Amino acid sequence: GGGRRGAAPDLTELLPQWLAAANTHGYAAPAPLLPALLDAARARTDLRPPALAFAGPRGLWLARLNPEWKFALRGGSGGAVLPAAEDAEARRRLWEEGLFAERIALLTAVRARDAEAARALLASTWPTERAEDRLMFLDSLRDGLSAADEPFLEQALSDRSRNVRSTAAELLSALPGSALAGRMAARAATCVSMDRTGGGQVISVEAPHECDADMQHDGVIPAPPGGRGERSWWLGQLVEAAPLSGWPARLGGRTPEEIVALPVLDGWADELHAAWCRAAVRQRDARWSAALLGSPTAPPDAGPGTTSLAERAKLLGTLPEGERSGWVAAFIAAHGLPEAFQLLGGCAVPWSGPLGRAVVDALDIARDAGSYPWSFSGVMGLAERCLDPAEVSRLELLTATPDEPEDGSPGAGGYWSEAFQRLVSTLRLRALMHAELAPAPGQPPGPAAEAPREPVREPIPGGREA
Repeated sequence: GGGRRGAAPDLTELLPQWLAAANTHGYAAPAPLLPALLDAARARTDLRPPALAFAGPRGLWLARLNPEWKFALRGGSGGAVLPAAEDAEARRRLWEEGLFAERIALLTAVRARDAEAARALLASTWPTERAEDRLMFLDSLRDGLSAADEPFLEQALSDRSRNVRSTAAELLSALPGSALAGRMAARAATCVSMDRTGGGQVISVEAPHECDADMQHDGVIPAPPGGRGERSWWLGQLVEAAPLSGWPARLGGRTPEEIVALPVLDGWADELHAAWCRAAVRQRDARWSAALLGSPTAPPDAGPGTTSLAERAKLLGTLPEGERSGWVAAFIAAHGLPEAFQLLGGCAVPWSGPLGRAVVDALDIARDAGSYPWSFSGVMGLAERCLDPAEVSRLELLTATPDEPEDGSPGAGGYWSEAFQRLVSTLRLRALMHAELAPAPGQPPGPAAEAPREPVREPIPGGREA
């Protein structure tokens, strides 16, 4: 209460990491713990995928017996037991008769081995599937999306469900070589060009005047949301679906960095840059993302492409991990922690050395300023889960109660001491957790390495012995 959490680690916050590590090393849940595991997954959606993987086939069987665990049967793999790759008849039967979770798991597994076979499986029942199921099946194609998926996605552009059509168009636009991407590029090129009267140094925009049937067939939604003008709405959809690789030639042979720095006439800069941001995320284009992000030391409200932290977090997600964590570390060093929470959430765990040091230094500055630590509770919680345990030696110095500055908040030093004690103890617990779950020296990870695996001694109804 009162913002005070004490100095002890919060074990529930470490459960996702524990489950991820246990699954990585091939452990399975002991049978007596399955009900508690399913209850935990029911209460926390973030736990469901790793908890169901840890529960395995017996967890899926058990979930059928309790309506409160029906979430396990609706989505994700749920630990479903899949047919052997060579058993075509069993695969067909599961696809036609299985639960939705089992069908998604089957489609995902088949696609990982043979994308063509997965598309054939999907096409075999596509006309009879419910619209919401077609949408989920189509969304599963994001992993491993390739040009070979284009014919199937082109057919889905004529689907009777608007959501399915929109998703098909989005996936096709993520393939810069697709016919749809080419059509969108041609449309976008008629809207965005260099202004001849500005000496070739200014971008001119002429937004579409109508949304014709061909545009709607390619996924352009004609009716804008409230507060948006029709023409700007249509322009944004065209530009975000056009391949970014075509803009340098269209705009005078300039690089992405040079393009986003150009002035845009008539107040269209925000709309154009926002569409390029969405395109960079959709097409996973790190070069354009870096250009739109700009320098991490620049004022947050003066970014070349976007000032939105949510949009910046998405752009960062397309960068290589080293570049991403380096950008966030420099951002924190320049601007502090208050605006960095969303950006930190997209960095790999454990945080890199420079990023971890930037976070600790910023927390130390806040501590010396006499602020209350719960003003930084979000970042402190992330640090407990994401800091490299090797940072403990640096953090121990901060567990002492500091002298309070004259203009500081009364009692803040004691709260900070407690918060850093909790951070240190949590990092030590994380190190111990991973050490205990790791295979013994010389023993490879995986099922063959785990003594703790609990064997299933009774047959699972409707399944096989695990």
